[in-house]
Amino acid sequence: MSEPPGTVDVAVVGAGLAGLVAARELTRAGRSVAVLEARDRVGGRLLNVPVGDGAVVEIGGQWVGPTQLRVRELADSLGVGTYPTYDEGDKLFEYAGRIRRYRGSIPRINAAVLADVAQAQLRIDRMARRVPLEAPWRAPKALEWDSQTCWSWIRRHTATEGARKLLALGIEAVWAADPADLSLLHLLFYTHSGGSFDELIGTSGGAQQDRLVGGSQVLAQRLAEQLADAITLEAPVRRIERDDGSVRVIADPGSTRAAAVIVAVPPALCGRIVYDPPLPAQRDQLTQRMPQGSVVKCLAVYERPFWREQGLSGQATSTEGPVKVMFDNTPQEGSPGVLLGFLEGRQARELAQWSAEARRNAVVACLARVFGEAAGRPSEYIEKVWAEEEWTRGCYGCYMPPGGWMDFGPALRAPIGPVHWAGAETAVVWNGYMDGAVSSGERAAAQALATLA
Repeated sequence: MSEPPGTVDVAVVGAGLAGLVAARELTRAGRSVAVLEARDRVGGRLLNVPVGDGAVVEIGGQWVGPTQLRVRELADSLGVGTYPTYDEGDKLFEYAGRIRRYRGSIPRINAAVLADVAQAQLRIDRMARRVPLEAPWRAPKALEWDSQTCWSWIRRHTATEGARKLLALGIEAVWAADPADLSLLHLLFYTHSGGSFDELIGTSGGAQQDRLVGGSQVLAQRLAEQLADAITLEAPVRRIERDDGSVRVIADPGSTRAAAVIVAVPPALCGRIVYDPPLPAQRDQLTQRMPQGSVVKCLAVYERPFWREQGLSGQATSTEGPVKVMFDNTPQEGSPGVLLGFLEGRQARELAQWSAEARRNAVVACLARVFGEAAGRPSEYIEKVWAEEEWTRGCYGCYMPPGGWMDFGPALRAPIGPVHWAGAETAVVWNGYMDGAVSSGERAAAQALATLA
């Protein structure tokens, strides 16, 4: 554990993608920077794990969509290529006790259910386009939309139980939360931020279209290489003091004096830092109202991707669970075979309390039920319970419950003197994604530079 620099122009709290991008922008502008990271690594919610023979897979955030231009430009600048998520062959859908095989994006189930889902998605997309990305609380029906949960809206605007189950599955997959957790206004803002509901849940043409060569954490690792000695690891920030137009950032290894600080961690973790003087009430209460999602990311490793031999894409969804969304996560090299499954929302919260062995058995049994007996015999099983991570406390990102945007939204990005905020949750476009993290870091760096001019 090394000590951070004593004095710099700008301190950055957090060496995830947002913090590292902010630091790079500042150094490019000729400013001195100190990046303080609580973990013993860079990347935040991006994390690679080895699966043998030099191959890695992602146990954190991993996908890049075609319209996520900021993260794609970053990857290009760092010499990191992309390759498509495996999407060849049939998909599987477990519904009403049966496993159905289908091609394209629409499973073969009751036509009335599909029509019900389609009309609900059309309504969501139309409403979403009316939400201003910079200020969701100014939407024409903001108060009405922010006064109800997604679940209450779904109950009123769908006619079939099947449609309710499918929409709930989609919400769990995107937000790692249940429809009853989210404000409808948050769903609409987020949908507009990503383009459409289909783009949020889609593979080809959607947010899950591509993966990064070498695993997503390589973006953070290459940024860190450019920042050289500016990063101090194992340096959790405990306190930020403001006085005489500057800040003192106090971490476990020591303190750093700076003209400004960028706090690039999720709002829920921002609230665990002590501020002197205290944050304004609106900002502090915001951090109390933006919980992290609940997800356990599970990887089952096999000698080869046997499902491809059966004409399957490895993509599956299930309304039964406990694993409801599955993907082929085999590395680019083609082996070993890796099936990825998510436990999300209420199921993640419940199974996180089980023993690791019981959780593994439940996940593997689900994979075997969907993909056949061979899926029940993985050579290795890897999982990450992100809510147990001390410096994360949940994934994929934060969300707003009812009342959050209307009462506290204006405090999300607004600087407080020399204290600036970054992170995927503060982004306007592709909020909650790697792309949003990149743009938030760029925005926060520009704000800090303006105060130094």
